[in-house]
Amino acid sequence: LSSAYRRFREWGRAGVFEQLWQALLTDPQTRVDWAWLALDGQMVKAPKGGEASGPNPTDRAKKGTKRSLLTDAAGLPLAVVIAGANRHDSALLVPTLDALIAARPAGVEPGLCLDRGYDYPWVRPRLAELGSGPHVRGRNDEARARRQGSKARRWVVETTFAWLVLFRRLKISYERLHTTRHAFLTLACALIVWRASHPATRAEAAY
Repeated sequence: LSSAYRRFREWGRAGVFEQLWQALLTDPQTRVDWAWLALDGQMVKAPKGGEASGPNPTDRAKKGTKRSLLTDAAGLPLAVVIAGANRHDSALLVPTLDALIAARPAGVEPGLCLDRGYDYPWVRPRLAELGSGPHVRGRNDEARARRQGSKARRWVVETTFAWLVLFRRLKISYERLHTTRHAFLTLACALIVWRASHPATRAEAAY
């Protein structure tokens, strides 16, 4: 392993990238929109297997990993959890909410937008305990709502997933360690928040 990669893994184990992500989310220049939240899962290939990987039921049981992501109403990532691709989305719902990086403001109880994969009898009472009102819609429901002039909400998490796979290292997961996979994800989430909250700095960095 190169010295740079070894250092990256050390920083990942120490939680450096999570701390950076948290610092950016709590920066006064960052405006987290707590009006409502969106949560969903994404599966990516993990050809080398390893920790937090499993047979992907949508890809002929080839090795894959699942990312469960929570965003604010503008698509800023607030929490991410990884597991094997065979883990059901609903099994990662509470762990993802528990992994929230930025503390929710006191007295704020945002609605949580989910797709039909989370529509189980236990979900609504469990979310009520956590102070979130579930807003469960499928893709067709979202599209129909938009055509009727109603505001579709769950799509923001899909947009953030698209931003994540623009980072080449995250399009396919070649890592074998859970900590390294998580480190790359948290660094990408920190960069997404930085780009959204510091547009002037981002423009200067482009030159």
